[in-house]
Amino acid sequence: MLQSRTRVKICGLTRPEDVRAACAAGADAIGLVFYPKSSRLVSLEQARVLREAVPAMVSVVALFVNAQAEEVQQVLDHVRPDVLQFHGDEPPEYCASFGHRYLKAFRLGGPGLGEPQAVLQACRRYPHATAWLFDSYSPGYGGSGLSFDSALLQAVRQAPDSRPVILAGGLTPHTVAQSVRELRPYALDVSSGVEASGGIKSAEKIQAFMGAVREADGA
Repeated sequence: MLQSRTRVKICGLTRPEDVRAACAAGADAIGLVFYPKSSRLVSLEQARVLREAVPAMVSVVALFVNAQAEEVQQVLDHVRPDVLQFHGDEPPEYCASFGHRYLKAFRLGGPGLGEPQAVLQACRRYPHATAWLFDSYSPGYGGSGLSFDSALLQAVRQAPDSRPVILAGGLTPHTVAQSVRELRPYALDVSSGVEASGGIKSAEKIQAFMGAVREADGA
């Protein structure tokens, strides 16, 4: 599959001005978090406001962690995200039950995901995901700023049935270029790496991140 550039999702947005900054910098998608334990949690009302700030041609992704089906359906009904992101331990049947496009996240280095073949085996349970997203293992289910051993993706990258790969975890304006050059992922998912504080993004860091990605793509 030909790829002209690496796509970018800015996740964990909580303010309209941060949405505008991400879109102005060239982000392909923005992520809204519906995980109650996250510092980036948004309410349905907040999410609707943020959704209205997103221009055409930029996707909205709604992130959940082991949520009740009713909670996901509420977000679908009231926020109308383009894609769902399941970042917990959700089984394939649950992810597919909403009849909506979804990403499935895997927390590498965690239980059962410490070897390349084990990672591929876990991913293959979700053949209908629009992409497989790889984050580092942490008790907080993402947004930790921790990275993972890229060697764990070896089997996934070589598999003929692999889904598009999205990298997350430990990405910053200073580290992202190396990750792009080394792994050539389909897309990147960044949250804490472009923040001033939990849930508050830095327009300057977003610009620097996007610039680093473009530079790595050009190389």
